[in-house]
Amino acid sequence: MRAVLQRVREAAVTVEGRTVAGIGPGYLILAGFGGTDSPEMVGSPLWNRFLQKIPELRLFPDSAGPINASLRDHGGEILLVSQFTLYADARKGRRPSFSGAARPEAARILYDAFAADLARLWPRVACGIFGADMDVSLVNWGPVTLCLDSETL
Repeated sequence: MRAVLQRVREAAVTVEGRTVAGIGPGYLILAGFGGTDSPEMVGSPLWNRFLQKIPELRLFPDSAGPINASLRDHGGEILLVSQFTLYADARKGRRPSFSGAARPEAARILYDAFAADLARLWPRVACGIFGADMDVSLVNWGPVTLCLDSETL
């Protein structure tokens, strides 16, 4: 599984002209699942370590520096958006291959479980709509953007 965390001042998801989720300061997280990820990984040590890292990463400012406090320290919200294109392979040609991404049925189960488990760890989680054509707007704060990959955790 992969996630791109962006520290934001605000972010929102719009579907068919209607805002379906929005947050103030916090993280916009684009989350994707690979072909080797399966629903059996939900609740595994790797799954839990990945999730628990999110509110603990020190990416917010405090009196000691611009990137010194965690979401837990700073407070804020999380906007979670599904993003299968995190598994794009652009090595050949001009059209990326997405064959490395999880099948939609498995990805939906993983995304829903990820959202539910993240909401148990952090009280303010909003979500985009899985599989929808979403417009995602954000004000990137910093900018601060970090990529997490379960293969390197």
